[in-house]
Amino acid sequence: MSLETRTDDGWATTRFVVLGFGTAGYACADSLLQAGAEHLVVLDDRDDEGLREKAQILQTLGATITLGPGSTAELPKDVDVVVTSPGVPPHAPLLAQAAEREVPIWSEIELAWRLRDPANAAPWLCITGTNGKTTTVQMLTAMLTAAGHRAVAAGNVGLPLLEAVMDPEPYDVIAVELSSYQLHFTHSMSAHAAAVLNIAPDHVDWHGSLDEYAKAKGRIYENCRIACVYNVADPATEQLVMDADVIEGCRAIGFTLGTPDISMVGLVDELLVDRAFVEQRASSALELATLDDITPPAPHNVANALAAAALARSFGVPATAVRDGLRGFRPDKHRIAHVAEVARVNYVDDSKATNPHAAQASLLAYEHVVWIAGGQAKGATFDELVVAARDRLRAVVLLGQDKLVIAEALARHAPDVPTITVESTDTGAMEIVVGEAAKLAQAGDTVLLAPGCASWDMFANYGARGDAFAEAVHRLGPG
Repeated sequence: MSLETRTDDGWATTRFVVLGFGTAGYACADSLLQAGAEHLVVLDDRDDEGLREKAQILQTLGATITLGPGSTAELPKDVDVVVTSPGVPPHAPLLAQAAEREVPIWSEIELAWRLRDPANAAPWLCITGTNGKTTTVQMLTAMLTAAGHRAVAAGNVGLPLLEAVMDPEPYDVIAVELSSYQLHFTHSMSAHAAAVLNIAPDHVDWHGSLDEYAKAKGRIYENCRIACVYNVADPATEQLVMDADVIEGCRAIGFTLGTPDISMVGLVDELLVDRAFVEQRASSALELATLDDITPPAPHNVANALAAAALARSFGVPATAVRDGLRGFRPDKHRIAHVAEVARVNYVDDSKATNPHAAQASLLAYEHVVWIAGGQAKGATFDELVVAARDRLRAVVLLGQDKLVIAEALARHAPDVPTITVESTDTGAMEIVVGEAAKLAQAGDTVLLAPGCASWDMFANYGARGDAFAEAVHRLGPG
């Protein structure tokens, strides 16, 4: 079976099954039909009016759509390829049957790679990691745009990747954010350059183990062409580079908050410098930007900027465009966002810090913190975070389903830090939390919402949680 281009006759004769009919599943099915697929079945255990409306559209184009309980229980007999939506775990019955029958399983990313038009295929600059992916992809896109390229952020952020590769006006380059879910079933991608920002426990229930989770992240380096960018402070990311099978000539490029060695980008005093993509690398370094060009200049955000700069430089972006891209970039809401200063206390919303690794990075950016945390811990532990941050903690206010998990870690490793637990789970709970934090904070402190947990126990999403925090802060009144 040959499916190398979007115009190959193989698309018409191959029998596809698309598993899942959400946003990604619909995009996969629609793209396959555009590519000429004539044998397409879509399966989803859900069934509602919105799905039925989408199904009707694709059915008129020749697809077979089966919705409702039990639809995904059994893999059809005649199938050549299964295209799975992200989030469907490998142990799902239909995927397990496909694996047993040795039927290829593709992610939406695999499909997007195969659907590229080889005559006008934009290179991919790919980013994954437990934390910081979206910010880094957006920084990278800003740098590429500042250099005059027609670029777009796609994948887990921005434009759907399938839409980007099917655009009739080709992009010069695509900055691609990839999750471990998407990478697990991605096989043939060959990025121009790729980065793994960090590895920390997350989604272990989906992958089965931390080792399998890390291996999924490491797939981003497979067949990489120019540069594999890794985090010098996270040896696991460098090991993934060492384990990868790359195109001959591809280089390992480190990013560091320290002074960079050869083939690295890093910091010298308050300057971001490049010792990887410069002539006479052994003796020279090129200034890319300053810490003042990064908003906010928290250490983990500086690391994001360095990773983005390494990828941009691998694509030939000049130093001035790296600087201009960073100067013009502002992170999305709920990512270490300054909300207000009240009574000489700063209030910061990092609701996007939904796991301990992200929360720890946020805590270490401030000297004295009243920490607001809690929610759904997803099986995570907080001992390492508390040990790392305890000297910075003025106090802690906890809420949510797994607040006691954090409270117990504090009791073990920071018993002298005042800790308040808020039992309320209604819509006014955040106002109580912020009120307690305000009482505990001293002038010059930061009250930081960095929950280290998912939000679904009390809020629709992390954005709603951050909005509730900001609204409660503004009700405190003027400083």
